[in-house]
Amino acid sequence: MELTDFNEQHNHNYTEEDRYVVPKQPEVRESLEAFQDRKFGVMVTWGTYSQWGIVESWALPDEDRSWAWHDMDKRVGSHEFRKRYLELVKTFNPVRFRPDDWAKTFRDAGFQYLIFITKHHDGFSLWDTQYSDYKITSPECPYSRNPNADICKVLFDACREEGIKIHAYFSKPDWHSPYYWAKGFSKDEYMTRNPSYNIEQHPELWEKFREYTRSQLLELVEKYGRLECLWLDGGQVNPANGQDIRLSEIMEEARKIQPWLMAADRTVGGENENFITPEQLVPDHVIHVPWESCITLGTSFSYKFDDEYKDARTVIHMLCDIVAKGGNLALNVGPRPDGLLPAPALPILAEIGAWLRRNGEAIYGTRPAAPYREGNFAYTGKNGQVYAIYLAPANEKMLPSILEIPVEGHVEKVSLQGKAMKFTQEGRILHVMTEHGYDLEPAYVFTLSK
Repeated sequence: MELTDFNEQHNHNYTEEDRYVVPKQPEVRESLEAFQDRKFGVMVTWGTYSQWGIVESWALPDEDRSWAWHDMDKRVGSHEFRKRYLELVKTFNPVRFRPDDWAKTFRDAGFQYLIFITKHHDGFSLWDTQYSDYKITSPECPYSRNPNADICKVLFDACREEGIKIHAYFSKPDWHSPYYWAKGFSKDEYMTRNPSYNIEQHPELWEKFREYTRSQLLELVEKYGRLECLWLDGGQVNPANGQDIRLSEIMEEARKIQPWLMAADRTVGGENENFITPEQLVPDHVIHVPWESCITLGTSFSYKFDDEYKDARTVIHMLCDIVAKGGNLALNVGPRPDGLLPAPALPILAEIGAWLRRNGEAIYGTRPAAPYREGNFAYTGKNGQVYAIYLAPANEKMLPSILEIPVEGHVEKVSLQGKAMKFTQEGRILHVMTEHGYDLEPAYVFTLSK
């Protein structure tokens, strides 16, 4: 799939840079610079829902049933469905989960950081939280007796051993919490994405939910090692909607423990959205504030039976396109319910990693460089060098004998894979003689010295 085809299929809104607020904490600004150097992260969406191969959490609200149920039996009522969904905790037993294997796979794929779903909107916690019984370590869950039962702890530790930084995804809405979806308020128990009660009329319930959310977030920050970011999903939970969890106060407490901690309060804007997060989309322009696009390797964030996966060429092209526009790519992989990463994804990740080992200089630690994106070229820069990355079309069997590279300014030297190339320059076009003889690559990095 080419990038243009991918973008035509996705038209998600994302927070624009004109709403961006530069963090006032110098430690957080330093974290953002390091974040922008890393460029490539892996997102892992995993939970009890993986057993059914359905979309994560979204089938629970009645208002989302029309799209989230897909091919499920629609004769089952919402009440019965939610009951069966909650009972998935009794069968979730990922006995093949090996955190060290995951971490090595992520390292070899070139990922620099992990975004792990500690808790999605359904409220199921993948860590040993002391504030809920709906968790991986609950006695109801057969995996609770496994030595790796505290999944967040063992996975975070394993990834840190491989040099992979940790971003903790956390859902602000919690549809399992009795303080969010409280019983007896919604007519016929019709559930939306929002609280089941009027917050203004029942401030005591909302205060309990706010304290519950605060406690869980601080628990992760206090007990689960160094985190780089709290990646906060569920944008409806924000003061403009009357759902104020006083996040700035929570972050102030969290940064007393980890002063460098970034927050990604998705789609909300303001001081707690330290980088913006378009979803399933590559923006069509350079964005001049920190940003990250989360895009699935398959068609679904969570595990889907018989899913179709993007090939390595598509992912590499997306990564180059995103980096040229100033962003990071968070590539989502949904593990199987037994704890293995999906087999079709593994050779794709390995091929991406191999390309990055050969060409990572043009990705990691770079910033956008003019002319940014033009034709089949993506441009990055670092330490006075400009990298022109040629995104080779899928039908191209070898490099053209003469490649025309658009540039800004005069170029003194062009090299490919460490070899100086003959070229001429006419205005803003370089005519580079490639002389063939190069192995087929999804993308070729030309280093331009000025």
